[in-house]
Amino acid sequence: MNSTIQTAAAALQTTELTKRFGDTLAVDRVSIAARPGEILGLIGPNGAGKSTLIKMLSTLLPPTAGSATIAGYDVARQPAEVRRRIGYVPQLVSADGSLTGFENLLLSARLYAIPRVQRRERIRTALDVMGLAASADTLVQRYSGGMIRRLEIGQALLHQPEVLFLDEPTVGLDPVARQSVWQHVLHLKEVLRTTMLITTHYMEEADGLCDRIALINHGRIAAIGTPAELKAQVGPEATLDDVFAALAGGDLQSRDDYKSVRRTRVSARKYG
Repeated sequence: MNSTIQTAAAALQTTELTKRFGDTLAVDRVSIAARPGEILGLIGPNGAGKSTLIKMLSTLLPPTAGSATIAGYDVARQPAEVRRRIGYVPQLVSADGSLTGFENLLLSARLYAIPRVQRRERIRTALDVMGLAASADTLVQRYSGGMIRRLEIGQALLHQPEVLFLDEPTVGLDPVARQSVWQHVLHLKEVLRTTMLITTHYMEEADGLCDRIALINHGRIAAIGTPAELKAQVGPEATLDDVFAALAGGDLQSRDDYKSVRRTRVSARKYG
């Protein structure tokens, strides 16, 4: 399947986007797009280039070559405009456990330079949307893992971004907490029409929640389409795990090295 998706009104679009670290080609000529209000999943093994791609799109890393736009703004030439229009939830814990949920959101509102007269209303809305209104005055260190993750998503939504990046949002969470997070993510799509680019290693999440999925391996897009379209290419009983094996040429190599395992376990311990 052609990995380039052309859409006239893309909320997010990349063209031949590339990132090198010395001799290592981390992202190799990636061309993808996400429509307004769409959940686009990005799946692949550790080291495939998922996080590097998100960091370029969120202006944290400069591209080596190619281009990308968010809401029509170029990530390399107009980074300030891009940052005003995106929210980013990283893999590791970003909420401060020594503060309450409300205080974490207030701090974020100040960092986003949200006018004082709008802060309380934005915070109240974020707490309501993420199901945390009753826990607003509780210290975050007493929150469950799922509540922490929902708070962090709420923080990323305070400035009403057009595009939200979620990098492994349910890593280390138990099944109940994962389900809670995804229910609220779907609510964001239905109510706020937020465009989302999501990475996950849980194939059932990608299958059930993403409008389309881009499969990335060795920094390149191996396939892209709806979950049903991707599975149909493999067979009538195919799962997304089967898609991994077939559409990546049977060479879906995971970099399960010490650094990757340690990072995942640190995340799991903090969320557990």
